[in-house]
Amino acid sequence: MAGIIFFRTKDLEAIKEFYRSRIGMTTWLVQSECVILKHGNLLLGFCEREETDSQGIITFFYQGCEDVDEMYRKLQPLAIDEPKENETYGIYHFFIKDPDDRLVEFQAFLYPVDPYLAGDELLLTRRSIREFQDTVIPDELLWKLFEICRFAPTTRNCQSYRFIVIRDPKVLRFLAGLRGGSSAPIVRAPMAVAICTDPGITGRPVQDGCIAAYHFTLAARLVGLGTCWIAAMNRVDVKEKLGIPQAHYIATITPLGYPAERPQAPSRKPANELVHFFD
Repeated sequence: MAGIIFFRTKDLEAIKEFYRSRIGMTTWLVQSECVILKHGNLLLGFCEREETDSQGIITFFYQGCEDVDEMYRKLQPLAIDEPKENETYGIYHFFIKDPDDRLVEFQAFLYPVDPYLAGDELLLTRRSIREFQDTVIPDELLWKLFEICRFAPTTRNCQSYRFIVIRDPKVLRFLAGLRGGSSAPIVRAPMAVAICTDPGITGRPVQDGCIAAYHFTLAARLVGLGTCWIAAMNRVDVKEKLGIPQAHYIATITPLGYPAERPQAPSRKPANELVHFFD
């Protein structure tokens, strides 16, 4: 399910230019005298009419206060006031007016919120996190994460994966010390999760395990948590320490916690270097 909020405007071209060039929205759909613009999972429709709707507030919210500050730098000449904290609502925000004199708000929540990312934003913004906050992850959020993860696909729907939650500081230190800098992020998080598969259930333990592990990293991003794929942990000593049968396959052991960093997107090759057609 999704939704669209429509507004009437007397100057459709000015509104399109404003929201696309100044706010960064993209055109999602054009319908006759209406255009629908997209920003994350927000869809706004504007239709050219003889009267303009200027009631209400259009709110764009971002991952952190630094994103709000960045929008303020871009829109400062239009800003009604400077960004500030609002203790009543637990947000950091500022306001502007659009060309229709409509109130527009830019904000970040100062507390964790339920999942909201659109699919494309989730896939494009997942990053490997190596620095974490000390904040304890609530059990309710953990179970929400694992509820999503149980839908990871497997060979013949055998559901061969298992998620081993590791909170013992001694065990975290042991795991972090196994591969030097590569495994060090494990001890910087409040917990880690080993994702493994049982070859007695599946004939494709490596594939099932890696799919489940990637599903886990995406689900963690969706609920506001960070992960980092630590490879080469399918080891005898690791299985002994975690009580995992030696025949099982460990796809990864990832740290899990609230991110304490915002890594920039790494450079990517253009799609035409990665895609080949055999017609």
